[in-house]
This record gives sequence, C-alpha cells and structure tokens, in this order.
Amino acid sequence: MEDKKTQGILLVEDDQNFGDVLKSYLEMHSYTVDLAKDGDEGLLKFNKGEYDLCIFDVMMPKKDGFTLAKEIRGKNSEVPIIFLTAKSLKEDVLEGFKIGADDYITKPFNSEELLLRVQAILRRAGGKTEDEEKDIKEFKLGNFVFNYPLRILTYTDPDGQVSKDNLSPKEAHLLRMFCIHKNDVLPRSKALTKIWGEDNYFTARSMDVFVTKLRKYLSKDENLEIVNIHGNGFRLIDRTVAVLE
Repeated sequence: MEDKKTQGILLVEDDQNFGDVLKSYLEMHSYTVDLAKDGDEGLLKFNKGEYDLCIFDVMMPKKDGFTLAKEIRGKNSEVPIIFLTAKSLKEDVLEGFKIGADDYITKPFNSEELLLRVQAILRRAGGKTEDEEKDIKEFKLGNFVFNYPLRILTYTDPDGQVSKDNLSPKEAHLLRMFCIHKNDVLPRSKALTKIWGEDNYFTARSMDVFVTKLRKYLSKDENLEIVNIHGNGFRLIDRTVAVLE
C-alpha cells in the first residue's frame, strides 16, 4: 500500500461540526484523520498514534493550540503543524511560527485551500528540503531557464529567439524560493524572514513590489503565473508540469 494513501493527520478542533466537515473532506482525499475536541484529548491521541501532520485550532478549552504544539514540539521536532485560528494579529502569527508551525491559516477559509497547504507541506516533508536543494544552480520554468548563481533569467520564444534578463540579488533569491516551491504555496512569512530578515508591514510591501517585478519577467510565458494565496502567501504555477488538484 502506498504511503500517500495512508498518511495520518491529527486534527484538533473544538467546534464539533466544523471538525467533522474538515475530517470528512480530508478523508475524501485519502488521508486518515483522527479528530480530537480539545488540547488534552489531542495530546493523548498524539502520544498513542503516529501522524504525518497535525492541524490545531488555536482557541480551545482545557489546552489551547499553542500550548499543545509546545508540548508536542518537546517530544517531536519534525512533525509538521498547521494552526487554524480566527485571529489574524501579527503577534499571534509570529507566536505560531516561533513555536515551530509550518503554516497558519485564518478562519474562515476554503477547504480546498487547506487541502492545498496540507499537500504542499507533506510533499516537502517527504522530499528534498530547501537546504538540500541549495546545490541546484539552474531551474526550468516553462520556456525559461533561471541560473541562480549568475542571476540570469533566459527565455526562449516559440521561434527560438533567446532573450535574457539580469536580476537583482533580491529578485534572484525570491525567484529561487518560488522555483523550489513551484506549484506549492510559498508562505509570505517564510520568504520575508529568509530574504528581508523580518516580517512586518514595510517588508511585506517591499516583497509585493518584487513579486510584481517577477510577474513582469515571467509574463512572456502564458503557462507561468504567480497567484496570491489569501492570508498566506503566493504560488508560482507552472502549467507545463503537473499541478495539485
């Protein structure tokens, strides 16, 4: 039996109806899901079972999601964690990432968006990490070839004509992160922390400017698109390769 069909998720959500809906939706997509109604029950299930990913509501009775995550991180530093919350304050988001969250999604949200993030995190967890991919010098994007060390983006049109753009260091670094996360979600906070050194209003606006510049470069190829993922980040879609359903 393939692992992809049996990956286990621990979902901890105190809203029973909402939890049941999410559990059924994820199970429809071939995941095994255990649902707990509060942090205490979630910790008991985690200690007894084996999970590939955890999804925790933040505001819960008995034990909130942050506390639960801290206790789990004390036992397991590797299992991916996604926080669900109705709170979107920067302090809460940063608190989640400091604890070791892999993603953070604000309610209300589309179930398909959650599924996309789950798939992206599990795919990265089972594949190469960004550090393991640091030796890759060239990336293929549709009809582009991106040479990261030289910061050169080369485009070959349908007639075989070649054009080149020289990227700035930040443009190159950001495009590299998009290439590594191609067809997956690139969390805004991750890019800001890694490239700009901090996540705040001003660095976020700066990142938006650079995303606009990259969109302009890539506009030569209609199969490439950088789309906003509301409340989280961006996704570089390359339609010349398979994308997530």
